Amino acid sequence: MVIIICWCFILLLGIASTFLFCLRQWIRNKKKKLQSQSDNKWNVGLFHPYCNAGGGGERVLWCAVRALQNKYDKIKIVIYTGDIDATPSSILQKAKNVFNITLEAEQITFVYLKQRQWVEARKYPHFTLLGQSLGSIVLGLEAICKFPPDIFIDTMGYAYTFPIFRYLAGSRIGCYVHYPLISTDMLRKVQYRQSSFNNKAYVARNPFLTWIKLTYYRLLSRAYKWVSCCSETIMVNSTWTENHIVELLNVPLKTHRVYPPCEIEHLKKLEHIENNDEIIIVSVGQFRPEKNHPLQLQVLYELRTLLAKDEALWNRIKLVIVGSCRHEEDYERLHNMEDLAKHLSLENSVEFKVNVSYDDLLNIYKQAIIGLHTMWNEHFGIGIVECMAAGIIMIAHKSGGPLFDIIETSEGSQNGFLATDAVEYAASILNIIINPAETNRNIRNAARSSVERFSEKEFNNQFLRAISPLFV
Repeated sequence: MVIIICWCFILLLGIASTFLFCLRQWIRNKKKKLQSQSDNKWNVGLFHPYCNAGGGGERVLWCAVRALQNKYDKIKIVIYTGDIDATPSSILQKAKNVFNITLEAEQITFVYLKQRQWVEARKYPHFTLLGQSLGSIVLGLEAICKFPPDIFIDTMGYAYTFPIFRYLAGSRIGCYVHYPLISTDMLRKVQYRQSSFNNKAYVARNPFLTWIKLTYYRLLSRAYKWVSCCSETIMVNSTWTENHIVELLNVPLKTHRVYPPCEIEHLKKLEHIENNDEIIIVSVGQFRPEKNHPLQLQVLYELRTLLAKDEALWNRIKLVIVGSCRHEEDYERLHNMEDLAKHLSLENSVEFKVNVSYDDLLNIYKQAIIGLHTMWNEHFGIGIVECMAAGIIMIAHKSGGPLFDIIETSEGSQNGFLATDAVEYAASILNIIINPAETNRNIRNAARSSVERFSEKEFNNQFLRAISPLFV
């Protein structure tokens, strides 16, 4: 019986090896055919299945495309996207409307992927990260079969696609990491049995389930290290991300800190519209669970408590939550937020704005006085930087990118506020409201001066420097 099992294993291994060899030859022949049919020197594929989402990650994508088009003459940009219901022209028009980025459409080809559902979290109620990682392999295989590129750049964090493109197509690999698949912070939360959006309370309460999840995370981190090492250059968006990538992968020489592009030049010129009737607090971010929008409503609830004796002042305060929704789950979260606002009797003090245009966003910036950002360990915080450039005084979570890269709270150089819970956020808002005008003006000026290092121009320079080895 043992001999039969061994022979069956050898047979299956032989069949799998033969299949992979034939697939590799077919893909490489297709790659050569595509090269011969084009005058372009390079076919550069950017893997971004949600390219039409309209968030900070998409700004990175479109700025990267523009930088490549401006730098290289004979280049064809291939965008791998799962937005099968959107036309190329509508996608590029949205990039123009939302980010004010104009691209040369004739140099861009969209490869539509029909298997995107395999990377969506809703498909995996348990072992979500493993499911999405394996699902990205399916999506990567579809992408490489449709168009094998010379250079492959992942801009969404699907590291498990790297071996596919490297070993099957012989592509040069680069990636832009917004956050690692597994972070040491996630491991610590599980180890110390702290509940969060990615560590359910029933798991945190159970020592055995905690041990299973910790083992699962450690195995995932080892696999993540192996696949990530297939990338020749690894760009990271912040000090927080860089520290975790270096710790997980032990590849300090491959990493390049490339801050995300923030549209600051135009925002720095915006002039605030005085409105004595309202004190507008703005929040900008996708409706995703990690953004922790419910905390913003709790902050407003705490603020109302602090202003219990000044009803006139409370009636002037309005929280405007601006965000984009990618799919049904995001819209469900939005509806839950609206229900929570009613439950806390805040519906008259909160306004939700979904998938707004760039011009509408600028109008909101002009009216807002205070900005709110509540994500724990935000990897960077493009929305924070843009609000600061627009002259809005930001209050962000005391962790991640806001803590290490963006906000300074030291006396004399303060450019914003940091907080950890609803009470601290509410106290910071009240501070800003009652501060002398001169104090707030100094904070705004310091904020606007500090964001220059996050400009689109700086991103272009650092991005092109990091990927230049791929074009050798």
